[in-house]
Amino acid sequence: MATVGQSALYDDLLDLLSEGVDPRRLRRFRLSEAKQVRLDWLLERNREGTLTEEESAEVDDFERFEHLVRLLKARALAQSEE
Repeated sequence: MATVGQSALYDDLLDLLSEGVDPRRLRRFRLSEAKQVRLDWLLERNREGTLTEEESAEVDDFERFEHLVRLLKARALAQSEE
């Protein structure tokens, strides 16, 4: 049986989410100020090599979220150009 790549795994969800979203609003989407401050703090600790295991997992969560948002933005942009 063939494996499903990570991006392909999200395809159905991305299609669903991108169909009803305003592309302009999606392009403007950013983390809240509090979440961005937290991410910046975590990234600084990561550069210093002082992240705890829990903080490292939190950085991983941010990275997965950012990846999903980028895929969603790309999908919405492609649909708006059709």
